[in-house]
Amino acid sequence: MKINVFNKQKNLSISNAAVKKIVSAVLALEGHTCDEISVSFVTTRVISQMHADYFNDPTTTDCISFPMDDLESIIDYRILGEIFVCPQTAIDYAKKHQKDPLEECTLYVVHGLLHLMGYDDLQPKDRSLMRKAEKKHMLNLKNSHLLLCPKKIS
Repeated sequence: MKINVFNKQKNLSISNAAVKKIVSAVLALEGHTCDEISVSFVTTRVISQMHADYFNDPTTTDCISFPMDDLESIIDYRILGEIFVCPQTAIDYAKKHQKDPLEECTLYVVHGLLHLMGYDDLQPKDRSLMRKAEKKHMLNLKNSHLLLCPKKIS
């Protein structure tokens, strides 16, 4: 599986290798396969503009997911989709709630992946299922020592 990681922000140092391990672990635990997926870490300005362009809401948000190939499609090469994550949102939330920004950012990656795999959070029942899945994956990632970590400086 090809996991593309793009880091277009400088507020939080993130290891591309850690992102790839997280994506692989979440997909494996959900029993999903694909040939390609992309995760981009972007600035507050970029995520706010995307939120405005695609959801008619100019406020900042934690992550935005764009599914590509239908999960039931029978095709030779399936692209699950793209996730855009805003680390600054994680930093701000973590400061306010005494949490680790890397762990919060990991949660945003998990949340985006769950959206790509068909989870939703608009209705209370769906939101409950999403939160349960997030907790399951975060516990698995913590137990496997696979949370986001800073990239190593050579």
